[in-house]
Amino acid sequence: MSSTIIDQEQQRPVSPAEPAPPRRPRQAVRALLVRLHFYAGVFVAPFLLVAALTGLIYTFAPQLDQLVYGDQLRVERVGEQVRPLSEQVAAARAAHPEGSLASVVTPAEPEDTTRVVLSVPELDEKQRTVFVDPYTAKVRGELTTSWGSTPLTSWLSDLHKNLHLGETGRLYSEVAASWLWVIVAGGLVLWIGRARGQRAKSPRGVLLPDRAARGVRRTRSFHAATGVWLALGLFFLSATGLTWSHYSGDRFGQLLDAAKGHAPELDTLLPGARPAAEAAGGEHAGHVGHGGAHKSADPDPAAFDAALAAARKSGLGGTVQVTPAVDPSSAWTVAQKDNVWPVHYDQVAVDTAMGEVTAHTRWADYPLLAKFSKLGVQGHMGVLFGIVNQIVLAVVALGLVLVTFWGYRMWWQRRPTREDRAARLGKAPTRGAWRGLPLPVLVLGAPALAALCWALPVLGVTLLAFLVLDVAIGLVRRARPA
Repeated sequence: MSSTIIDQEQQRPVSPAEPAPPRRPRQAVRALLVRLHFYAGVFVAPFLLVAALTGLIYTFAPQLDQLVYGDQLRVERVGEQVRPLSEQVAAARAAHPEGSLASVVTPAEPEDTTRVVLSVPELDEKQRTVFVDPYTAKVRGELTTSWGSTPLTSWLSDLHKNLHLGETGRLYSEVAASWLWVIVAGGLVLWIGRARGQRAKSPRGVLLPDRAARGVRRTRSFHAATGVWLALGLFFLSATGLTWSHYSGDRFGQLLDAAKGHAPELDTLLPGARPAAEAAGGEHAGHVGHGGAHKSADPDPAAFDAALAAARKSGLGGTVQVTPAVDPSSAWTVAQKDNVWPVHYDQVAVDTAMGEVTAHTRWADYPLLAKFSKLGVQGHMGVLFGIVNQIVLAVVALGLVLVTFWGYRMWWQRRPTREDRAARLGKAPTRGAWRGLPLPVLVLGAPALAALCWALPVLGVTLLAFLVLDVAIGLVRRARPA
């Protein structure tokens, strides 16, 4: 190499000493983006890599479930006539009399089993699900489930969300989700708006790597071009992941509260009980019963047939979850669970004694924010568009792994190789770029950054850590002899 170290992002020679910050405002903004992209990539990329690999495995949880739990999830032979829910519930309770009935989930496909969910005190928040052949009413097996998920899916979900480290482990995934969109956005701006060369002036130059290039330029072209193709999917994963994170998820919940963007609640109070409830101060008004409490006695199995028949008559098709009333003054609930597009999330409250629907909520009545939130979660989990959704997520996850690899490879390729200046890693981009920012950018950017850090607290804390590290590095270098 020459006696100078070439800054591969700005393509200008810089001396080994700390150079002066750029003078042009545009150059200052670009230099700041380069430094932010570099530090975020170096320190956050390991979190992104773990999230990508664990998410890739979780994407195919439905297929793994069928492979591991096929005996419980599928029937031996698809029959012509489905037995009444009352017979299936009775068979499940005969085989498993422990606990109490929480709900029954009808089969999603003809080859699927019926799920009879039991609340068992010793399982705490988890439940025992008994799988029944809907054509023969024979029990196929049982599993300890969590929110309807099998043990394998629950294990993979926790691996992706918190690495099985509990609330502390959730910070890893929130760091990844908080910084992913920042890294992607910064990379897009740098790649599309780079000052050198003519490739950015054509779509081909932006979307395809430069195979004629060599060394770090070739690696960077693969890194950037692949990032462009993945950008939309990565933005989606970042946004949807943040909605159910710990700290940013709380902020999102506050936004839904302020915008009245929550899903409508189903009124499960029976009409005859309403005057008494209103006289008592409306304690049960608007309450949605989900059967979460442990009941001393099971309801009549025939009531499941009555609730299902009323729901079907009301227009609820597909797979549904039938939940007994939580108390004598409440109705039963029947909720659709069709997660594949076009989704169906209607639900009704049923008075099983009269066989009538007393209230309903429709998917069409959901606020726009509630719809986006619900669909985003299903898309993030890979179930919204079936196998196509899974394949797209797998491609995005593998692409993120490659982009991360190429990013670290660039860092290594940019290392000084002269004997008197040899280093194991590449030089960080120029410091002090923020001092060259125009005043309007600083005046408008500071409040915007503060608001962003409030909405994404983990982003704010880690960004502050980057700034402290940057200042510390600068002080150490200044203290060294020239």
